[in-house]
Amino acid sequence: MACMKLGSKADGFQRQGQAWFCTTGLPSDILIEVGDMSFHLHKFPLLSRSGRLERLIEEFSDDEEEGCVIQLHDIPGGPNAFELAAKFCYGVKVELTGTNVVILRCAAEYLEMTEEYGEGNLISQTEIFLNQVVLRSWKDSIKALQSCEVVLPRAEALQIVKRCVDSLAVKACTDPKLFGWPMMEHGSMQSPGGSVLWNGISTGARPKNASSDWWYEDVTVLSLQLYKRLISAMETRGIKPEYIAGSLTLYAKRYLPGINRRQGTQENSSRFLSLSLASASSEDDQRLLLEAIESLLPMQKGVASTRFLFGLLRTAMILNASPDCKGNLEKRIGMQLDQATLEDLLMPNYSYAVETLYDVDCIQRILDHFLFLDQTTGGASPCSVDDGQLIGSPSLTPITMVAKLMDSYLAEVAPDVNLKLPKFQSLAAALPDYARPLDDGLYRAIDIYLKAHPWLTDSEKEQLCRLMDCQKLSLEACTHAAQNERLPLRVVVQVLFFEQLQLRTSIAGCFLVSDNLDTSRPMRHSIPVSNEGAMPPSALRGEGWVNAVRENQVLKVGMDNMRLRVSELEKECTNMRQEIEKLGKGKSGWSSVSKKFGFRFKSQFCSTQEGAINSQNHGTKEPDQLKLRQSRHKENSSSSD
Repeated sequence: MACMKLGSKADGFQRQGQAWFCTTGLPSDILIEVGDMSFHLHKFPLLSRSGRLERLIEEFSDDEEEGCVIQLHDIPGGPNAFELAAKFCYGVKVELTGTNVVILRCAAEYLEMTEEYGEGNLISQTEIFLNQVVLRSWKDSIKALQSCEVVLPRAEALQIVKRCVDSLAVKACTDPKLFGWPMMEHGSMQSPGGSVLWNGISTGARPKNASSDWWYEDVTVLSLQLYKRLISAMETRGIKPEYIAGSLTLYAKRYLPGINRRQGTQENSSRFLSLSLASASSEDDQRLLLEAIESLLPMQKGVASTRFLFGLLRTAMILNASPDCKGNLEKRIGMQLDQATLEDLLMPNYSYAVETLYDVDCIQRILDHFLFLDQTTGGASPCSVDDGQLIGSPSLTPITMVAKLMDSYLAEVAPDVNLKLPKFQSLAAALPDYARPLDDGLYRAIDIYLKAHPWLTDSEKEQLCRLMDCQKLSLEACTHAAQNERLPLRVVVQVLFFEQLQLRTSIAGCFLVSDNLDTSRPMRHSIPVSNEGAMPPSALRGEGWVNAVRENQVLKVGMDNMRLRVSELEKECTNMRQEIEKLGKGKSGWSSVSKKFGFRFKSQFCSTQEGAINSQNHGTKEPDQLKLRQSRHKENSSSSD
């Protein structure tokens, strides 16, 4: 830290309790009281340097029997500042630093220590040190600005705060690679080989490259008022929004406890520091700090992490921040909801009016903001699923990620018995149909909700199951749903139908591939061979058919498994049809069920395979019956003989 020494005499001041004495050998003729401290000094050194003290001494009547007593309780900086000013008046050695120069400058202005009362007076000396040394150094400028908090009104009047803020803003906005901020101020020099020099000796260490966040930690020591001034000055000078957001993130973590629920081991020390600093501030101060940080955050998407924004929102609910503050945080999160995680969404409910464990209403508002922005940016165009590929708008990927995230969130909050059906339905139905390529996640959430709410009526269960599209369930999900006793019968039949349809389509595709491969095998044997025994390039390309044959075998195994599954499903379908007929509905009942589901196919899917199985059974029984007849004929002939 830079310093400047004033005066040349040895320190002749001595403290005894709450009193200072000047040990020059002469008795003191003036008593100056500053706060709870008293200074026993001499008139001449003081009035020769200070215009205010000169007037006060002249105004004091010499006819009074008591000694001269002057009170300076309103001097900026208090007893410490007056002690240094008095030592300067006596010519005692005084050291100016970045920590005390602002206080001394304000005290000198209060005491009117101008050039009229001696050349090189305290005002001019402090101004020279402030302008030529302190404001050129980043560290000293930080310390000077931090010390302005004690004498803020006087420092504002003298433009010291503005000069410090402007100096820091210029340095923060400057590329550190161009001018060496902040390494140059530390005095580290480099050898011709590039290593760091210490007292002219090469240390072998390489200088570290300065990153753009080198100033984040330094500005966290500032008070909120001065920090806001500095951030506003940086924004005026065009600093990047992500740098502002990074600095605000570190400042909030320092003074707001619980801003991050997930702390790493390397953050334990800073976590304890933030807790100690936050414990010293009241709840109202923390609320003001949080609202100020929210107002300073840039509105651009992605400049602040979603995890940090959720931490701010959670803290805002705990501190009962203003509705505007919480609403703005929800909008910021909605802009980048696709970057959130499930742990971020699981926000506890801090309201006593709502009985749910998690704040579902807050997540609903955040999702609404995301969907609104997606529609305004043209991301809500229709899309379809074609051959496993999603076709739609450019913003389809973010909305698909959000749909997957919301399905996981629904599955997490579904076990809450206090979660009402309308809230669950509203959150699940908010996303458009094209946001979910598959409805497996939504089916899982619905199944968990049905398990946790067994008292739902059949109509409510059917209303809940309408949220998912059975055609968008995978084969695994269809298999599970077909055996799920919690689902309504209507939904189970619909799932069975579409599962059977998917299996038949898959088998038809496998047969098509198998036929194509079988017809292409003769081409491999008709490839000519050259005299040298090497195959031509066209034959080399045919080596790929070996792998194709192997894949064909694998496909055949898969087809056998699917055939077995089809037969099982068709048996289940036949059993269900028989049960429905037993209920008295008969064929008309089955046709009415198919009409309600919108099936365009008759029940031949169940009967065709059943007929094939019966025909196979009859075919196998005929040889057995023939053998039985032959044996009976032999027995009759032997008995007749």
